Amino acid sequence: MKIRLSTAALMMLAVAACRQRAPGVAAVRMDSTQLARFAPLPDSIAAPDNPITQAKISLGRMLFFETTLSRDHDLSCNSCHDLGQYGVDHAAVSTGAQGQHGKRNAPTVYNAAGHLAQFWDGRAPSVEEQAKGPILNPVEMAMPSDRALLLELAAMPAYRDAFHRAFPGEANPVTYDNVGRAIGAFERELVTPGRWDALLKGDSTALTPAEKQGFNDFVEVGCVSCHNGPYIGGQMYQKAGLVAPWPDRSDPGRIAVTHQAADSMVFKVPSLRNIAMTGPYFHNGGTASLAEAVRMMGRYQLGRDLTDAQVASIVTYLKALTGEIPAAYIAAPQSPRNR
Repeated sequence: MKIRLSTAALMMLAVAACRQRAPGVAAVRMDSTQLARFAPLPDSIAAPDNPITQAKISLGRMLFFETTLSRDHDLSCNSCHDLGQYGVDHAAVSTGAQGQHGKRNAPTVYNAAGHLAQFWDGRAPSVEEQAKGPILNPVEMAMPSDRALLLELAAMPAYRDAFHRAFPGEANPVTYDNVGRAIGAFERELVTPGRWDALLKGDSTALTPAEKQGFNDFVEVGCVSCHNGPYIGGQMYQKAGLVAPWPDRSDPGRIAVTHQAADSMVFKVPSLRNIAMTGPYFHNGGTASLAEAVRMMGRYQLGRDLTDAQVASIVTYLKALTGEIPAAYIAAPQSPRNR
């Protein structure tokens, strides 16, 4: 039995073939066993103890952009985690209250709710807990106390109403824990699916042959051992300088949290989602180039001196992990202070 394809169907197949294979470029196969170590992003990242509601999201969005959360009313969560810039400020370390600087690079908040913990040292178990930390940190937003913040928020009718809508049934919902819950609910839908997710869902043409080869090289050199799953990282801790001593050992890492000698120079493995858009890199923000970051990972984590061709190929794959910013979802609301 012969099957006749319409002209339109033939054109669609031709377009797919062009996307799959540029002139003179052979098709690239990807190991299905290795691909099975990954998964597409979820639509949102649920938490059993903080159900997502539209009222919580609305309040969380207001608070994320609210400069009242800082002592001098000049900084918001978005100052260091600029949602229009893939959730970072592109500084090695962020500038906080009165021009002070932190000691660690501010990681992106996109997709972060799915990580095993928050902060480079994992000291916060969730985005809800993480959101409360910078507000009271004297180097960051520098509010003198949670009570001082709550007095300011409760003085604004728009915030009182928003807290009551977000946490119905609570006699006094304007609490510091609820500040964290609202911001956390907002962040749990900060997801950035892209072409990589389309490929994982079955679209074999979503990546170019060069990007597919980059994935193969990513697997072959060993990056996949730490960077896998839906977030391509973010699910484990690892020592910086696993094979050779890390060049900057001024920050001892997770040992400050656990007080266990084995955690010296241990940090949370970062997600590689949007990695091409979120430099500079590593916990100290000391590496500006993504290619140099890949080269350092090869040398200090894998014990391999990667060739220029390997580095370029892996970077090509990493650039394919850039997703789409949810422009409508992150639109800055008008502050209740200005209403």
